[in-house]
Amino acid sequence: MVSGPARSRLIKVGGWVVALAPLTLLVADTLRHRLGANPIEAVLNRLGFWTLTFLALSLLPTPLRSWTGLAWPLRLRRLLGVTAFSYAALHFTWYLGVDQFFDLQAIGADIVKRPFITVGFATLLLLLPLAVTSTDGWVRRLGFARWKALHRLAYAAALLGVVHFAWRVKADRLKPTIFAVVIGVLLLARLAARLRTGPQRT
Repeated sequence: MVSGPARSRLIKVGGWVVALAPLTLLVADTLRHRLGANPIEAVLNRLGFWTLTFLALSLLPTPLRSWTGLAWPLRLRRLLGVTAFSYAALHFTWYLGVDQFFDLQAIGADIVKRPFITVGFATLLLLLPLAVTSTDGWVRRLGFARWKALHRLAYAAALLGVVHFAWRVKADRLKPTIFAVVIGVLLLARLAARLRTGPQRT
C-alpha cells in the first residue's frame, strides 16, 4: 500500500502532468503547423479555453468534499488555481505581444472600447492577487479568514471569464454555455453545503 506522503506526491505529480498537458500539446501543434489558417487566433482560443477549464476545476474540490467527503482533491486546489492564472497570463501575453505587437495605445483602446476585452482584462486582474497570495506564507500573513474571503474572488473571476468567452465567440455559444452551467452548479453546490453544514475551514 502506498504511504500517505507518497500518495500526496503522486497526486501532485499527476496534477502537474494534467496542468502541463494542454500547453505541451499546443507547442507541439504550433511546431507542426497544425493550428489552421489563423494560428494566432487558435492559440488565443486554446489558452482562453484552458484558463476557464482549470479555473472551473479549482472550484470543484471544496463542494466535492462537502457533499462526498472526498478530501484528496483539496491537495490539488492551489495547483489548479495557479495553473488557471498561468494560462490566463499566457492568453493575455499572446494577445499583447503576438496579436497586437505591444502596441500599447491600441491595447488601451481595446480595453476601453471592446467589452469582451474589458471583461477579460478584469478577469486577469482578479486572478492576479489570488495567484500572488496562494502560498502558505500569505495565509499566515493575512490570517485564514481574510485569505479565504479574498480567494472567493475566484468565483467572480470564473463568471467574468464566461462572459468574456461568450462575448468573444459571439455566434457559437455552446462552450460558454457549458462553462456557465458547470460554474453555476459548483457555486450553488458550495452555497448549499454552507447552508447545510455552516462555514468550514476548507
